[in-house]
Amino acid sequence: MQKTRTVLVTGGCGFIGANFVRLLRAKRPEWRLINLDKLTYAGNLNNLAGIDEGPGYRFVRADIGDAAAVEALFAAEPIDTVVHFAAESHVDRSITGPAAFIATNIGGTFTLLEAARKSWSGAGRQGADSRFLHISTDEVYGSLGEEGYFSETTAYDPRSPYSASKAASDHLVNAYFHTYGLPTLITNCSNNYGPYQFPEKLIPLIIHNALQGRSLPVYGDGRNIRDWLYVGDHCEAVLEVLERGVPGRSYNIGGNNEMMNIEVVTQVCDILDRRLGLPATGMTRRTLITFVKDRLGHDRRYAIDATRIREELGWQPQVDFEQGLEMTVDWYLANQDWVAAVVDGSYKEYYRTMYGGN
Repeated sequence: MQKTRTVLVTGGCGFIGANFVRLLRAKRPEWRLINLDKLTYAGNLNNLAGIDEGPGYRFVRADIGDAAAVEALFAAEPIDTVVHFAAESHVDRSITGPAAFIATNIGGTFTLLEAARKSWSGAGRQGADSRFLHISTDEVYGSLGEEGYFSETTAYDPRSPYSASKAASDHLVNAYFHTYGLPTLITNCSNNYGPYQFPEKLIPLIIHNALQGRSLPVYGDGRNIRDWLYVGDHCEAVLEVLERGVPGRSYNIGGNNEMMNIEVVTQVCDILDRRLGLPATGMTRRTLITFVKDRLGHDRRYAIDATRIREELGWQPQVDFEQGLEMTVDWYLANQDWVAAVVDGSYKEYYRTMYGGN
């Protein structure tokens, strides 16, 4: 890849996107970065505190499904690279309100693909110089039994409106490579955790509830297994794929950390007990664990085979789960103002003042 690039990052104010923006600003300061984010409930400008607009960075508030806004951005900026994080991603929300997932994850991805295709074809940039990297999930593969792993050749078998919408967007991205020659790549990652994750997801939810002395909800019997990937490792892998991946290929990114949900929750409780001491009740925080009715269509096990990215690009995770979990808990303990603002919605008033709308 060329040394200087103009990169459009979608969803750069979300959890993984913000961590990736921070990585790019640190590791590729010569690249120009445009961050396109709608600032929904999970998009937070505070995730990028300290990153100021200037020659190397621009923030644009817009919906990836707004074709006029996206095409105008491609016309105004010499974008040669797209890293597409923006998505509705919470499975529970997809069960109660699937329409937003169809609109954003499928419609929004289509809008971006079309804008890139038109722009790059017209500007002669659809060769080896351009990249469209679509960030997806291992959930498109469905559920595993006690053995086996998801590879890039595993058949798609999505089980929730969320995973179905991501599977559809993966297929669109592949179709644009085969039909139009658009230089697309796809990454399918396992469960991420780390700083800036919205506290409806398991680990930050458990941290927050435990600090408040509230119940710690665990679905079903708590024995659902996920492969946990530290967000910093994920972002490093995305950069490797962006710079050295082969267009038309997909790359699975996993943390090599299979854990049952109940094991994750008890480890969070134990770290908090060590950091803060026992609550006033004198009972360990494990006593707050409450098993709740299982999620509809809850996949039993995910596990990633990351052989391709390791052998082709030399990437492998650097943070083991115990280390990553301790770093994550410490970050949330040190950033309670950030958590409070997210939980009570006070940051929304800032958005309305700065950018208008809801």
